[in-house]
Amino acid sequence: MAGPELLESLLPLQPTTFYILMSLSDEDRHGYAIILEVARLTNGAVKLSAGTLYRSIQRMLETGLIVETSTRPAPEEDDERRRYYRITPLGKKVAGAEVQRLRGLLKLARVCGVAPRTT
Repeated sequence: MAGPELLESLLPLQPTTFYILMSLSDEDRHGYAIILEVARLTNGAVKLSAGTLYRSIQRMLETGLIVETSTRPAPEEDDERRRYYRITPLGKKVAGAEVQRLRGLLKLARVCGVAPRTT
Protein backbone atom coordinates (compact mmCIF):
# COMPACT_ATOMS: atom_id res chain seq x y z
CA MET A 1 0.00 0.00 0.00
CA ALA A 2 1.03 3.55 -0.64
CA GLY A 3 1.78 5.26 2.64
CA PRO A 4 1.11 8.93 3.26
CA GLU A 5 4.81 9.73 2.84
CA LEU A 6 4.89 8.24 -0.66
CA LEU A 7 1.72 10.07 -1.69
CA GLU A 8 3.01 13.37 -0.32
CA SER A 9 6.35 12.89 -2.07
CA LEU A 10 4.55 12.75 -5.43
CA LEU A 11 2.54 15.92 -4.83
CA PRO A 12 1.89 18.41 -6.21
CA LEU A 13 1.38 16.72 -9.54
CA GLN A 14 2.42 18.41 -12.72
CA PRO A 15 -0.75 19.42 -14.58
CA THR A 16 0.18 17.14 -17.48
CA THR A 17 0.48 14.18 -15.12
CA PHE A 18 -2.92 14.94 -13.61
CA TYR A 19 -4.55 15.21 -17.04
CA ILE A 20 -3.03 11.91 -18.17
CA LEU A 21 -4.22 10.16 -15.01
CA MET A 22 -7.72 11.56 -15.56
CA SER A 23 -7.69 10.36 -19.18
CA LEU A 24 -6.84 6.84 -18.01
CA SER A 25 -9.33 6.76 -15.15
CA ASP A 26 -12.07 5.01 -17.12
CA GLU A 27 -10.17 2.91 -19.68
CA ASP A 28 -6.78 1.95 -21.08
CA ARG A 29 -5.58 4.20 -23.88
CA HIS A 30 -2.68 4.52 -26.30
CA GLY A 31 -0.73 7.75 -26.65
CA TYR A 32 -2.77 9.48 -29.33
CA ALA A 33 -6.02 8.48 -27.59
CA ILE A 34 -4.67 10.08 -24.39
CA ILE A 35 -3.98 13.31 -26.30
CA LEU A 36 -7.53 13.29 -27.68
CA GLU A 37 -9.10 12.50 -24.29
CA VAL A 38 -7.18 15.26 -22.51
CA ALA A 39 -8.35 17.72 -25.16
CA ARG A 40 -11.93 16.48 -24.73
CA LEU A 41 -11.81 16.64 -20.92
CA THR A 42 -10.51 20.21 -21.04
CA ASN A 43 -12.77 21.37 -23.87
CA GLY A 44 -9.69 21.89 -26.03
CA ALA A 45 -7.89 24.10 -23.50
CA VAL A 46 -5.03 21.60 -23.10
CA LYS A 47 -3.35 20.22 -26.19
CA LEU A 48 -0.53 17.85 -25.29
CA SER A 49 2.31 17.53 -27.75
CA ALA A 50 3.67 14.05 -28.42
CA GLY A 51 6.99 14.99 -26.80
CA THR A 52 5.35 16.25 -23.62
CA LEU A 53 3.06 13.22 -23.49
CA TYR A 54 5.79 10.62 -23.86
CA ARG A 55 8.19 12.32 -21.42
CA SER A 56 5.35 12.38 -18.88
CA ILE A 57 4.43 8.77 -19.59
CA GLN A 58 8.05 7.70 -19.02
CA ARG A 59 8.14 9.46 -15.62
CA MET A 60 4.76 8.00 -14.70
CA LEU A 61 5.89 4.49 -15.61
CA GLU A 62 9.02 4.95 -13.48
CA THR A 63 7.02 6.13 -10.45
CA GLY A 64 4.38 3.42 -10.84
CA LEU A 65 1.43 5.72 -11.54
CA ILE A 66 0.68 3.89 -14.78
CA VAL A 67 1.70 0.63 -16.44
CA GLU A 68 1.92 -0.49 -20.01
CA THR A 69 -0.69 -3.16 -20.55
CA SER A 70 -0.64 -6.14 -22.87
CA THR A 71 -4.44 -6.09 -23.21
CA ARG A 72 -5.31 -4.98 -26.71
CA PRO A 73 -8.47 -4.28 -28.69
CA ALA A 74 -9.61 -6.50 -31.55
CA PRO A 75 -7.01 -6.64 -34.36
CA GLU A 76 -9.24 -4.75 -36.80
CA GLU A 77 -9.42 -1.85 -34.30
CA ASP A 78 -5.74 -1.91 -33.38
CA ASP A 79 -2.34 -0.94 -34.70
CA GLU A 80 0.38 -3.28 -33.46
CA ARG A 81 2.76 -0.31 -33.00
CA ARG A 82 0.55 1.23 -30.31
CA ARG A 83 1.34 0.90 -26.65
CA TYR A 84 -1.57 0.96 -24.23
CA TYR A 85 -1.41 2.41 -20.73
CA ARG A 86 -3.45 1.81 -17.58
CA ILE A 87 -3.67 3.76 -14.34
CA THR A 88 -2.42 1.75 -11.33
CA PRO A 89 -3.94 1.62 -7.86
CA LEU A 90 -1.11 3.95 -6.79
CA GLY A 91 -1.98 6.28 -9.66
CA LYS A 92 -5.60 6.40 -8.49
CA LYS A 93 -4.54 7.16 -4.91
CA VAL A 94 -2.17 9.89 -6.04
CA ALA A 95 -4.84 11.43 -8.28
CA GLY A 96 -7.26 11.40 -5.33
CA ALA A 97 -4.66 12.99 -3.06
CA GLU A 98 -4.10 15.69 -5.68
CA VAL A 99 -7.83 16.38 -5.81
CA GLN A 100 -7.84 16.79 -2.02
CA ARG A 101 -4.85 19.14 -2.24
CA LEU A 102 -6.61 21.23 -4.88
CA ARG A 103 -9.79 21.34 -2.77
CA GLY A 104 -7.71 22.73 0.09
CA LEU A 105 -6.31 25.44 -2.18
CA LEU A 106 -9.79 26.34 -3.39
CA LYS A 107 -11.04 26.54 0.21
CA LEU A 108 -8.18 28.87 1.08
CA ALA A 109 -8.90 31.03 -1.99
CA ARG A 110 -12.54 31.30 -0.92
CA VAL A 111 -11.61 32.23 2.65
CA CYS A 112 -9.25 34.91 1.31
CA GLY A 113 -11.91 36.26 -1.04
CA VAL A 114 -10.02 35.39 -4.19
CA ALA A 115 -12.51 32.76 -5.35
CA PRO A 116 -16.28 33.08 -5.05
CA ARG A 117 -17.91 31.31 -2.14
CA THR A 118 -20.35 28.56 -2.98
CA THR A 119 -23.96 29.08 -2.02
